[in-house]
Amino acid sequence: MAAPESSQTQGQRSQGGPANGATTQPGKAGGQGDPAFGGERHPFYRLSKSDTVDVNFTFSPDFNQTLTVLPDGFVALKGAGTLLAEGLTVPEMQSAIAKAYRGFLHEPEVTVILKEFDKPYFLASGEVARPGKYELRGDLTVNEAVAIAGGFTQQARHSQVVVFRRISAYVAESHVVDLKKMLNSRDLHEDMHLQPGDFIYVPQSRISKIRKFVPTSSMSWYMNPMQ
Repeated sequence: MAAPESSQTQGQRSQGGPANGATTQPGKAGGQGDPAFGGERHPFYRLSKSDTVDVNFTFSPDFNQTLTVLPDGFVALKGAGTLLAEGLTVPEMQSAIAKAYRGFLHEPEVTVILKEFDKPYFLASGEVARPGKYELRGDLTVNEAVAIAGGFTQQARHSQVVVFRRISAYVAESHVVDLKKMLNSRDLHEDMHLQPGDFIYVPQSRISKIRKFVPTSSMSWYMNPMQ
């Protein structure tokens, strides 16, 4: 059917994704990279695999349906084929579904309601006291996220905290945050605000990379300086 094909194209165009079919990840920054991470502070949630939505037609309730995003990123529309839903925001999906049904419904009025979805989260790894996956509640900064993860370990390099943000299925941005400088200057204006799915990595300091125990044979010059 022509309508489902055009709706799939519409879904891909609305993402601004690449022509090879790569999709923007759910809840992440938009499809365009931003090295300074200066994009939207509160971006729309983007649909992910296993998310469920209710679709209601105001004037054609016979077409009301509940859709689940399949592992391949598509949903099966009642009588209108398939639609690529992964990576779409709710308004984008609403427009795509309306377009898919225009072939046999006159100006369909569609409402899409997000029913079940993956809760926003961030990941903390490296030199933090409690590495792991944490729920992202409200507006959170990198400094606050590190505190939630238990703070820095003694081996942490506070000046080079790395934040990775996926912007497509194949590309992620990285940004280095100098929390040491911020805390020393007591100025948190540059503290970065997290988005769902962000991955925080705290590397080791250089001095901590020195092995705690080394073979004495490698220290003969130290043990016997006169030799």
